[in-house]
Amino acid sequence: MLPNVSRTRAADHVPVLAAEVRELLAVHPGKTVVDATFGAGGHARLLAADLDGQGKLIAIDRDPTVKPYVDRLRAHAGGLQLRFLRGDYAVVLAQLAANGVRADAVLLDLGISSMQVDRPERGFSYATDAPLDMRMDPSQEETAADVVNTRDERELETIFRRFGEERYARQIARGIVRRRRHKPLERTGELVDVVRSSIPTPARFGEGHPAKRVFQALRIAVNDELESLQAGLPAAFELLRPGGRLAVISFHSLEDRIVKRFLRERARGCICPPELPVCVCGHEPEARMLTPKPIRPSADEVAENPRAASARLRAAVRIR
Repeated sequence: MLPNVSRTRAADHVPVLAAEVRELLAVHPGKTVVDATFGAGGHARLLAADLDGQGKLIAIDRDPTVKPYVDRLRAHAGGLQLRFLRGDYAVVLAQLAANGVRADAVLLDLGISSMQVDRPERGFSYATDAPLDMRMDPSQEETAADVVNTRDERELETIFRRFGEERYARQIARGIVRRRRHKPLERTGELVDVVRSSIPTPARFGEGHPAKRVFQALRIAVNDELESLQAGLPAAFELLRPGGRLAVISFHSLEDRIVKRFLRERARGCICPPELPVCVCGHEPEARMLTPKPIRPSADEVAENPRAASARLRAAVRIR
């Protein structure tokens, strides 16, 4: 169901590292910009302002409920060409590149948006009891409830350990299987209860919510987020013109490692074995790093927007 338009306020989403993104992407009027994870349009709104009504903004998102945000931006975009494409950004970026579209700036703001977290019916939050859903695309068949009720114990343990880096993955997976023998888990509150009862008492009162990593892992598994990132990065880079810039905001170490490795490989020159006295490979770098180290939000930004605390921003410019 589409959200009520009255709820699509700018306050629904505070863009993370907004000033840093604008500086790194260096958008100017007449350029083509791709916001591959539009969400509530926080970053797109600022990048559209930098285009100043001249140029093109392509917005991509798999979630149909972002449409009112796109419409609101279009209403204030002046002469800007604004195009919205719904789908997995990895697929859409590859299609754009194959069709000859080229961009001067591409932004990937990974993870989930505030509008998704703040709507309990979407089932992303462990803070509110709601249906155990977690689909970014509501038309997708498999939900988080399907995962926890159909995967075997070993598969669940792997999901929690790999995607959530959960220390007690085995105990939690065992607890889920034990609980679902009596009744399928259908709500977020039920999953939180299983997590709490499956981990040692001291861990229930440690840093952060005890179900945080399990919910992260399920969300990643349901939406194939790491697979999209692995495929989406080369597609985004292919889309760039020489001199075009790619910026990626990640929110956990799994994403950041993938982004870091991809950008460093593109910025790498000689790939000869280190024992060779001279280069014989002729390999030249395709990109130049704009962020030798990831940019983190300032203390002031985290104080104003606690959800920014784990954000990491990396960027590079295509040089050939």
